[in-house]
Amino acid sequence: MTNNDVFKKLRVALRLRDDEIVDILKQADFKISKSELSAFFRKDDHPNYRECGDQVLRNFLNGLILHLRGTKEHPKNPGEVLLSQQNKGTASKSEKAPRHQERKKFDSDISPVKYKNKKKS
Repeated sequence: MTNNDVFKKLRVALRLRDDEIVDILKQADFKISKSELSAFFRKDDHPNYRECGDQVLRNFLNGLILHLRGTKEHPKNPGEVLLSQQNKGTASKSEKAPRHQERKKFDSDISPVKYKNKKKS
């Protein structure tokens, strides 16, 4: 498993957006742009793919520790941090206007036509 795979799995498991990852890396005093970051999450055959080095992953993990646990002077509860992120994510989705006011009717919503099985004679 490569560093890119680990980074992708952590991103998905913690439901992190690119701007949140950039902020986490800033907490570890490591600056990276969103475009540089997106290169790590591309497929390996993509022309703009970039291998995630040990230094980037190490700084992300150190920043993640600071993000979730806080510092000695200002400790945090990791569970509360994760819950607040989830609540923030659902709040931003609910603030947006719904795409469709009414649910469209699809063919699958209509009751199926019943066909009589013809017996071969």
